Amino acid sequence: MPASLALFDHDGELVCGVDEAGRGPLAGPVFAAAVILDPARPIAGLRDSKKLTEARRDALAIEIKAHALSWAIAECSHAEIDQINILQASLLAMRRAVEGLHRVPTLALIDGNRCPVMAIRSEAIVGGDDKVDAISAASILAKTARDAALYALHEIYPEYAFDRHKGYPTALHMERLRLHGVSPVHRLSYAPVRKLLAGGQP
Repeated sequence: MPASLALFDHDGELVCGVDEAGRGPLAGPVFAAAVILDPARPIAGLRDSKKLTEARRDALAIEIKAHALSWAIAECSHAEIDQINILQASLLAMRRAVEGLHRVPTLALIDGNRCPVMAIRSEAIVGGDDKVDAISAASILAKTARDAALYALHEIYPEYAFDRHKGYPTALHMERLRLHGVSPVHRLSYAPVRKLLAGGQP
């Protein structure tokens, strides 16, 4: 990776990278992960999870869990998203992930431009999931955890094809929503779902 933690002045810090997955989908939870990498056990190929194939993400997730000094995954449910909005739910999931680490970091590097309110210092890095290895690792864990959750939801609600679109508003998902209506795991505060509930087309 051309850009890494070496670009940032964090000497002497115990740094965790934090990222979320699932802000855009119409259904299911939003996930976040926090990762403290072990400098003595580098992991090759870390980058933004969206730029990796599913098979590569899955393989890297196993490696991250085996080699990281600490990692944690957390979520906010679709009901929490509807209650507090997706931005606040994403930040809450991030905080939960950091608080789930079994080692307490001194600094959290957050992908994006907003930091959750936490007991430890944090720094937002726009595009951090492709600049900072620890954030890349977090993005991979968050994405693979959310995909696994959507595969599980597919088993319960196969008519929505969650295994194919992972809840994102694709043409297939919109077609299934129109056909079957809103499921118990859809985000009611999202405009296409709200519109369908009001009797319109999503």
